[in-house]
Amino acid sequence: MLLFVLTLPLVNPWVRGDGVGYYAFARALLLQHDLRFEQDWLAANPTFRMGRVDAAGNIYPEQYTTTGHLNNHFSIGPALLWMPFLAVAHMAVIVADSVGARIPADGLSRPYIITIALSTALYAFLGLWLAFRVACKYFEERWAFLSTVGIWFASSVPVYMYFNSSWSHAHSVFAVALFLWYWERTRSRPESPPLARTTTQWIVLGLLSGLMMNVYYPNGLLMLIPAVEALGDYHRAWEGAARRVPVLVGLLARHVVYVVVALLAFLPTLITKWVIFGNPFELGYTEGWYWTSPALLQVLFSSNHGLLSWTPILFLALLGLFLLWRYDRRLAVCFLTAFFGFYYFISSYATWHGLSSYGNRFFVSLTPLFVLGLAATLETFGRWFASTRRAFAGAAAVVVLFIAWNVGLLFQWGTHMIPVRGPIAWREMVYNQVRVVPVRIFRAVAGYLTGRQAMMDEIEQRDKQQLESQEPPR
Repeated sequence: MLLFVLTLPLVNPWVRGDGVGYYAFARALLLQHDLRFEQDWLAANPTFRMGRVDAAGNIYPEQYTTTGHLNNHFSIGPALLWMPFLAVAHMAVIVADSVGARIPADGLSRPYIITIALSTALYAFLGLWLAFRVACKYFEERWAFLSTVGIWFASSVPVYMYFNSSWSHAHSVFAVALFLWYWERTRSRPESPPLARTTTQWIVLGLLSGLMMNVYYPNGLLMLIPAVEALGDYHRAWEGAARRVPVLVGLLARHVVYVVVALLAFLPTLITKWVIFGNPFELGYTEGWYWTSPALLQVLFSSNHGLLSWTPILFLALLGLFLLWRYDRRLAVCFLTAFFGFYYFISSYATWHGLSSYGNRFFVSLTPLFVLGLAATLETFGRWFASTRRAFAGAAAVVVLFIAWNVGLLFQWGTHMIPVRGPIAWREMVYNQVRVVPVRIFRAVAGYLTGRQAMMDEIEQRDKQQLESQEPPR
């Protein structure tokens, strides 16, 4: 908790890029009680308005769907998680205005934006804490803590926890971690009967699955974890000599309940898509899918936001998912199945690199898995040393190096020393890490803390110039 509080000054209250679409759901529902997003589109940052709003401030007609609503293909889940905090902030603004504060109660003024930024950071922290608690069940607390801190600061998490807090990825950390924490807490084990998880617990798990999908649609692939568990339970029930049929029927009934509840919990997405697109199953994405030729190697190693090339600590985390086999085979099979399913899904997506992404942002959803995987690797590493203290010191030194590298690369990306979109030049990046970043970073951090808005305006202007140089005029 102390570490979280100390990092709160890093929180960047702004709504930008994809965050405009995510936040629009919250603002429109809270203040307008509808799904009209025109005010959000017109007040958005310049790069978001490009291709959506003309120079005169008119929204292009093609931005509207057949139902007359703006094409907001982003998910509603982050808005649902923000809503309790925003409701309090809105009431506070109204009260302040009643005594002469004159704060616009429009959902776009600073109190609202600060609220979503702080609540996003809180959700991400809660997700990391839940992942830490799960890791503590399988590994010593020291390794669980070190792995949590490593993934927290040496992966893509800080970008979406602090800097692009209006995007959905930090909320995914929380939603997926909550789902995994409850699944692990109630899961069947080899020594327990197949019907160990009660119907009520399956209902709760279904609600958490729906939340997870509402936040970010690919998170639904984490449902492969209870699916793999279910296959094991059916196998054990079939092998049981006594009450085979009743147990199988009981399992099937509970799994049907789980799926139905998950679909019911997914209704916020289905309803909003019905209103916006006229079809509850139309998500609004137009990019293609390449199921027979996925970009498997590029997703991991490309200079265009490769998962391992940009955030190399995740190599140790992935290694640890295999090492989990030594601690709990069924857990390892469940987690590896979920990872490879998610990996194949993203690799098959036309824009698998995430366009403007730090690392491969899609995989931020798997942060809880990476925490457990890294803990397994670190504890295995620790067994090589006769002294536990020396082992922990060595592992901590390795994690600190990964964090330092990540901070430097994040600085390069955030200040446009390297392209925020497309591939980067490895030689240039490494040169900057060694020669340029150490000279500039401390002054830049001081500028961020004392003159944040000016720095953000400069970054936005650079991003706009890059997009204008790449796209033909309308």
